[in-house]
Amino acid sequence: MNNIATNPKLAQLQAIFHALCNGGDAEALIKAFDAECESLAQEDITWVLQKINEQGMAYQNNPRVKTFYYDVVEPKLSVGIINGFPPGHPVRVYLEENRMLRSLFARISKLDPEQDSDDFRILFSDICKVEKHYQRKENQLFPCLERHGWDGPSKNMWAFHDEIRAMLKQIRLALEEGRLEKVGVNFSLLKDEMLRLISVEEERLLPNALKLLEESEWQAMRTGDEEIGWMLDITPPPYPVPSEKGEEEKEDAEKNYVHPSQAKPDENPSFATDDQFHYDEGYMTPQQVNLIFRTLPLDITYVDENDRVVFYNRGDERLFPRSAGVIGREVRYCHPPKSVDTVLRILEEFRKGTRDVADFRINFKGRLVQIRYFAVRDEDRTYRGVLEMSQDITDIKTLEGEQRLLDWD
Repeated sequence: MNNIATNPKLAQLQAIFHALCNGGDAEALIKAFDAECESLAQEDITWVLQKINEQGMAYQNNPRVKTFYYDVVEPKLSVGIINGFPPGHPVRVYLEENRMLRSLFARISKLDPEQDSDDFRILFSDICKVEKHYQRKENQLFPCLERHGWDGPSKNMWAFHDEIRAMLKQIRLALEEGRLEKVGVNFSLLKDEMLRLISVEEERLLPNALKLLEESEWQAMRTGDEEIGWMLDITPPPYPVPSEKGEEEKEDAEKNYVHPSQAKPDENPSFATDDQFHYDEGYMTPQQVNLIFRTLPLDITYVDENDRVVFYNRGDERLFPRSAGVIGREVRYCHPPKSVDTVLRILEEFRKGTRDVADFRINFKGRLVQIRYFAVRDEDRTYRGVLEMSQDITDIKTLEGEQRLLDWD
């Protein structure tokens, strides 16, 4: 069992908690501990907190203890856990991003938004990159968990993502408009919410995901993660590490890309480029069809009559992130919880045949985006699903008059 005699860092921890709970000066103690202790095991902190509790010290609601725990203790707890996963593993990447966020919060908390506005803006911009972290969870991790019967994260954690997004947007607008006096309070609330969500990730979401998912699913997830991206400055290494033969196969696969909706499980077929298929008007190879979808300046997603996502186009600059994990997913889980009721209503009206089109316009990242839903029906007018199309129409709205001449020169 851990004890102070055999583990000096426990003595340091206990001394720090004593000072923090009793209103003493713990700055020197924390500085020394931070420099000397590289990592902590969960049993270390559990043992110390148990001893502090036995001594009758109220640490749970102490703001100084809370700050020390978030800024110093949790990052050291995460180091040991991170090193338990091979480089590039999706869980390791999530943990590395959480560690990055904790470091950013520790640095930005020392700044005054009004006095140190430039430095504050830079660090806040880095924190906003958490959007990539959330998008990978929503489009990659959550669909895998749903396939194993756990849809709680899709229903609940996504809502917390949206709340944090709203808070980030509020602070971003205040910074842009120069209302710096509003930033401090709002940022403190944001920090608490984001750190709380990080704890939920590390204590519940990721441990349960590791129990549910197979190794092959983590490997497939890493491929889809790449389509969305990471908040880290350096791209994580491939997982698993590819062999020389694997690199050759990857190059061949990129030359003959097959969308996940067309691939069979555990297979990697290539396009038969010499076989053409007849469409209503003319003939094209599957490769040509795929290239057209990739070139269209639209986000397209097709949901079949069973409310399952079966296709999305893989354009270079999609408005909204999509990755292979979405294929086969129920569409209700592909939208933020706050918009699910609207999506389900559209599906129901399309299925009944009372409606064929639904139109929306939203402001997204400073651009005006049109989102349109079309009911897909066959020759007998039988409902066969929904086509969702999203397009940036900001520049289109500014067009006036005719343009009959080429404007390249």
